[in-house]
Amino acid sequence: MLRATYIYGLTILQNLFITPPQRLPPLHSTSHKPIQNLLDANKEWAQSVIKDTPNFFAQSAIGQKPKILWIGCSDSRVPESVITASKPGDIFVHRNVANQFHLDDDSALSVLTFAIKEVGVEHVILVGHTNCGGAMACMEAAKNTAANPDASSPLTRWLGPLTTLVRSLDLSACSASEALNKVVEANIIKQVDNICKSEPITTAWANPDAKKVTVYGWMYDLAEGRIKEIIVRDAQA
Repeated sequence: MLRATYIYGLTILQNLFITPPQRLPPLHSTSHKPIQNLLDANKEWAQSVIKDTPNFFAQSAIGQKPKILWIGCSDSRVPESVITASKPGDIFVHRNVANQFHLDDDSALSVLTFAIKEVGVEHVILVGHTNCGGAMACMEAAKNTAANPDASSPLTRWLGPLTTLVRSLDLSACSASEALNKVVEANIIKQVDNICKSEPITTAWANPDAKKVTVYGWMYDLAEGRIKEIIVRDAQA
């Protein structure tokens, strides 16, 4: 009886942990086509990289040593590696809606801390862009001084500081496009200032033996595909 129980239990364990995982069928439906396109493109890309640089992925798997941290917007039109012609391993990345850097945001602070203390980045770049949907939303929200019915939504809370910044700007003499660009630029400068006030940066700047870290504010022009430098800050600034 004991032997039978042991064999039965062993069979259950084998079924749980040893049975090979089932493979899902290929994605053929129209709704899955964008996903299949990504998988196919990845396969072609990996093959082309191996053809040009056979040991690229083997070297990439060993570790990373990028010198740049890119803090940008989630907008799909501003992919950092593409617009700078960079390779995997060149840029450490953090992106969110409207390229914010809140001083109470553990996600952004964790990225910055890891980038400086573990990865060894020397350049932190905050990147905004023209025609930013987040900035547009804040401009609309700033016009409404009444209580916001969506004030409890995650997006509204996230963009709250930017809405407050918009209200502090004098946009009365600006056209719609000029006002938006002014908001985007002011947002870049504000987020750079926040980065410079953060613990990871102030600690790095206060340590004479630490690697020198410079903070930049850039604006990417969607209509031209070009980057414009707005501000640069370092330990002496």
